[in-house]
Amino acid sequence: MTSLTKLARRIESSTPAHRDRAVDGLRALALLAVPTGHWLLGGFTLSSDGAIHNASPLGTFAALAPASWFLQMLGIFFLVGGYASVLSYRRRKGSTRAWLGGRLARLGRPVLGVTAVWAALLPLLHFGFGVPVDTLRTASTLVIQPLWFVGVYTVVTALTPYCVRAARRLGVWAAAPLLGSVAVVDFLRYGPYADAVPSWLSLLNILPGWLFAYQLGVSWGEGRVTRRHAWALLLGGTALFAALLLQFGYPASMVGVPGEARTNSHPPSLLVLALAAAQSGAAILLRDRIGGLLKRPALWAPVVIVNLSAMTILCWHQTAMLAAAIPASYAGEVPGLVGAPDSAGWILARLAWMPVFAGLLVLVGRYARGFESPWAKAGRTRRVLAGVLAAGFGAFALGLA
Repeated sequence: MTSLTKLARRIESSTPAHRDRAVDGLRALALLAVPTGHWLLGGFTLSSDGAIHNASPLGTFAALAPASWFLQMLGIFFLVGGYASVLSYRRRKGSTRAWLGGRLARLGRPVLGVTAVWAALLPLLHFGFGVPVDTLRTASTLVIQPLWFVGVYTVVTALTPYCVRAARRLGVWAAAPLLGSVAVVDFLRYGPYADAVPSWLSLLNILPGWLFAYQLGVSWGEGRVTRRHAWALLLGGTALFAALLLQFGYPASMVGVPGEARTNSHPPSLLVLALAAAQSGAAILLRDRIGGLLKRPALWAPVVIVNLSAMTILCWHQTAMLAAAIPASYAGEVPGLVGAPDSAGWILARLAWMPVFAGLLVLVGRYARGFESPWAKAGRTRRVLAGVLAAGFGAFALGLA
């Protein structure tokens, strides 16, 4: 405990006085919700040939859907992302292009790293250890699953200069057209003319759906969101969320459920924006209280560590779960790990596995964190090779190869 106390004190002493601890705390909370949700709501079934396949307890336990309301914190992540981008954009010393290049490189390196490593692992696992191809496809799907977020976040980050201009001109109302756009698309795809609407129309929700909370964050960073606005976001978002669930038949789960025809998150529906609005309002209202709590070194140190490992957590948490599930599949069904997630016993067993996944993530992260740093020693040939491997893995994961 003494060493942990010393570490906490060292982190505390090195923290600048101007650091916004509340924003960092909110980001850490949203980050940790990603692996927690995936580990808790994602299971595996075992086929007769020994391969594992994705399954979800939500298919059996519909009552678990409200848990996804609290574990789906991408609205918070985009909110604080927009806020932090504004601060960084103001402090830039070079051109806007150079600023964007630096931020996008920090997002791209870890993604390239995890996909390149998995591309190299696939033949080793199959030909060296006899892992079934279906297991490798399941694993590839899970690894690439959270990476869509990085692609979307890259696009909204590139739009930061335009978001800043909109915030300075319209304030908090700059996010309103994005909400309206998603509402129109949802009306077309779920309303009385749904049969005549092509399925690709839903893709129009991807950018405005995720840009909504980011724009709110930019307006917040520009000082254009007051407590009155925050209360309006909290109450209005909650009311809209309830109306969409109770009156308009939106699915209760914020994540996809096997067998369900509709999903809220891919692409985002109006329900996602309602939740993001409510979460954003609550976060802004609680900012001072959160900041006060995080003045305690014992609470602040974990926040710093999580934020420093943000992309590692996002990119490698599924690998940590697979590191337990794939070897276990050779022993047959293992409660809470490999086996149909259709009983209360499975849920209890999965909760017991969560610390194991976390420990494996810490172990993997010790080696994977290097991908977040600049690749100063990686020559052009190595970078091209990493890109080719990553492209091959993406093709395999998406069923194109």
